[in-house]
Order: sequence, then C-alpha cells, then structure tokens
Amino acid sequence: MKTVGMIGYGAVGGYVAARIAAESGLRLSTLIVRPGREKSFRPTLGSSVDVLTTLDDVIDAPDVMIDCAGHDGLRQHGASARALGIDLITVSVGALADQELLKVLTHTATQSNSKLHVASGAIGALDALSAASVGGLDRVVYRGRKPPSGWVGSAAEDVLDLSALIQATVHFNGTARKAALAYPENANVAASVALAGLGFDQTQVKLIADPCVTQNIHEIDADGAFGSFRFQIKGNALPDNPKSSALTAMSVVRKVLNLQASVVQ
Repeated sequence: MKTVGMIGYGAVGGYVAARIAAESGLRLSTLIVRPGREKSFRPTLGSSVDVLTTLDDVIDAPDVMIDCAGHDGLRQHGASARALGIDLITVSVGALADQELLKVLTHTATQSNSKLHVASGAIGALDALSAASVGGLDRVVYRGRKPPSGWVGSAAEDVLDLSALIQATVHFNGTARKAALAYPENANVAASVALAGLGFDQTQVKLIADPCVTQNIHEIDADGAFGSFRFQIKGNALPDNPKSSALTAMSVVRKVLNLQASVVQ
C-alpha cells in the first residue's frame, strides 16, 4: 500500500483526502498543518493519520507528499520533503517563479533522488504544449479571466475597483514570472503554462476581471514548429470554496493515481 502525506487541508486538501480514502492501495498517513491547528483535525482524520506541524517530527515517512497549502506551504515544507527522499506533488506552481526557491528544491532533490511532480491544476493541454516545446515554440500567451469576486484579495484591487466594473478589464499584462510573483493565489495556471512551454520570462500573460462571466476561464494560444493551437477551459469551483478550482483538486488525485498505475495516461 502506498502511503500519502499532505501539506494543508483546505477545500482542495479535503477533496483529495476523500478520494484517497476511497481508493484501494492508498492511505493518508501524514498531514502537515499550521501550528496550533493539530487538535482540530485529529477527530476528523482519526488516529491512523499523524497530524504534525513539521516534517522534522515524522516517524514513518510517506511514499509521496502532496502540497495543497499554497506558496507558503511549499516554501516551508517542500525542501524538507525532498531532503527526506519523498516525492512531492504540488499545485503551488507559481512559487517556482522564485528562482531561489527553485534552486533549493532542485538541489535537495538531486541530493536525495526525489522528484517534484507538477500537477496540471486548473488548466489542460499542457501535454500538447510540452510536446510542442521539443520542436520549438515561437509564442505562448496565457489569458486568465475570472469574475471580479475571483480577484478579491489580489493585486487586481490595486488597479481596479472590482465592485464597480461593468465590462471586462485587463489588470495585468506581462510575463508569467511577474504574474506568478504578483498574484501568488491566482496565477498558478500561468506558471504551469510557462513550465510546459517557453519558460517564465518568455510566456506572456493577461489577467482579466470580467463581470459578465461566472466561471474561471483559462486560454492558451501557442505557435511553433508544430503549427498552432488555441485551448480554452471554463472551470467550476469546489463547493466548499468558490476560489478553489475543482479541476485542480482532480488533477492532484490523478497525479497520485498515476504514481501507482502500470499504464500512465
């Protein structure tokens, strides 16, 4: 049986934990939470799950760790997981725009022979984009469109009055690196597109607040030696959190299942 650890237990983490519990051959063994929150999770998860605040206290290291805690969670615990030789799955892809963090995670992985798996998150077509990068890409543009409420608490509030918008408005236009660093909770998709294609500094990003939409809409335009493609997905949120993509949670589960599958798709 493959044991699974998780960092964070919000809407995405709760969905992933429920699906792990329903799968034969998988068991949630470890949960890392913020200090002071350990006791609140133990009644829900039971005594078979070690609820800790740091991987330094883990006794039986899980086979794989899942980061569902956002950029801060990856910064605080990512290197520890990899130093222990634990493969790590993350959806906090935007954090990798921080070159120093990426350097640390890469170094610890090399030393321990562990791997960092990037879940596709709320977007698709990354397999096609990654394949196209082999032959050479000329242009990759990502556009993220959300209702104004989806940008509350982000840097969009510095340039827009989100409550007063009557038409779609671009509030960011720049590179994927700048988007990922400026919008840590909203631009993980831009970072995933960048990693699959032209990289953080060559991938162009537009972020849009649109009062006429109710879903999060992600689009990729790409041109290269392969030809060209345009991809769009309209994503629903998880019922427990309107800011969390349902497909993000599903992509994490698929990544875990692939680790034990004999045929990976």
